[in-house]
Amino acid sequence: MKALVTGGSGFIGLYIVEQLVARGDEVRVLSRRKLPDFERLNVTHFAGDLQDRALIDSAVKGVDVVFHVAGLTGIWGPWRTFYKVNVECTRELLQACQRHQVSRFVYTSSPSVIYDGSPHEYSDETLPYPEQHLGYYSHTKMLGEQSVLQANGVAGLNTAAIRPHLVWGPRDQSLAPRVIEKAAQGKLRRVGDGTNRISVSYVENVAAAHLQLADSLTENSPTSGQAYFINDPEPVNVWEWINELLRNVGIATIEKSVSAQTAMRAGRLCEWLYFLLPLRGDPPMTRFVASQLSQTHYYSIEKAIRDFNYQPIVELAAGKQKWRADLEQYAAKVNR
Repeated sequence: MKALVTGGSGFIGLYIVEQLVARGDEVRVLSRRKLPDFERLNVTHFAGDLQDRALIDSAVKGVDVVFHVAGLTGIWGPWRTFYKVNVECTRELLQACQRHQVSRFVYTSSPSVIYDGSPHEYSDETLPYPEQHLGYYSHTKMLGEQSVLQANGVAGLNTAAIRPHLVWGPRDQSLAPRVIEKAAQGKLRRVGDGTNRISVSYVENVAAAHLQLADSLTENSPTSGQAYFINDPEPVNVWEWINELLRNVGIATIEKSVSAQTAMRAGRLCEWLYFLLPLRGDPPMTRFVASQLSQTHYYSIEKAIRDFNYQPIVELAAGKQKWRADLEQYAAKVNR
């Protein structure tokens, strides 16, 4: 099978590339960064971004499946930038797939597309899209996901979306480094009463879910036109999970806290200040972050198990062991 992975130099994307290569698929990567890994993996690299229509056409032509992992993440930034990357570029890629008779398209989405700030407990894919969003990222990812699912069946293209939550594991350059750095500086506070549980997702299993879903996508498959939550089977207490991470690398655990209400008020104030002044960088708090850190939200993966026989490929204990070396490296850097 010939596959294109957008964002193949990123955290999830590179694992998808590696798993495709390992099973003998011919792989192309469209990304701005060219990694040394690409030569080792013998993949074809298309350098650039999804705003280059000619580049997209060249990358898509002749492939059987597209894994659209690239996207703009973050808690802050202009609406226009988020919309361009997460919505318009996704639609351009879908149109290129239709022009070139690509048969399968798997979109890396997020549970934030259905998050409205209310508690979610083993919630499933029947949750509706909210009318209001707490940030531009979740709003534009929702619009991107809707575009993908609405394109199902057009010009022979079968589409589906995966919604992994809080992805962890080796090579993470975002979540763990930030947590460790802030904790080492004494800047982390527990938000809320510390009882909220959330879904987390081991990265190699998230990548495997992409491949398993793509393999199932046919015209009459139950997966065509569907979205799927993918995460570790059981939720975790987010603050116990973070404190375990910190203990494993010898950094003091989080003991101080602020109420959810205080964090939400601070988030609203920060958003206004950063919007009106405007200030550079990310606000220290936003309403979305305050809600995510204080509210219970975890999801059922029963639909993925039923529809495409989703099966994790790495036991969580083994994943934690693989991750530990990276965590120790992050901690060593902040302790210098």
